[in-house]
Amino acid sequence: MLYFNRKYFFLALILFSIEIVIAVFFRDKFVRYFLGDLLVVIFLHCFIMSWLKLESTKVALSVLTFSFVIEILQYFKILNALGWENNKIAIIILGNSFDAMDLVAYTAGIAIVLWLENRKKVSIS
Repeated sequence: MLYFNRKYFFLALILFSIEIVIAVFFRDKFVRYFLGDLLVVIFLHCFIMSWLKLESTKVALSVLTFSFVIEILQYFKILNALGWENNKIAIIILGNSFDAMDLVAYTAGIAIVLWLENRKKVSIS
């Protein structure tokens, strides 16, 4: 179950680097918020797949579920409830504002993952 996959790890590093570039240099709503959220679920999928030998579809759906849970917690202002509304690390990790478009971005990112993983399986067999 625990192993190291260089290809997924390399992809995760690239995606993480892109996320940093977006966070530092982009301020427009599409790239920073939509594209950044789309890429973060792909990053999470690749990062998990680089360390654990699991079925890709299950990982993808788990990442999507996790992302939705975080977004729903934002809707209910979880940081305020925990007294962490001024904690910069908590804000970076959990976010602090609900946006339904984030759910669309997460779904689109996981759809891309599922499509690419399915193409990979088809080309191998």
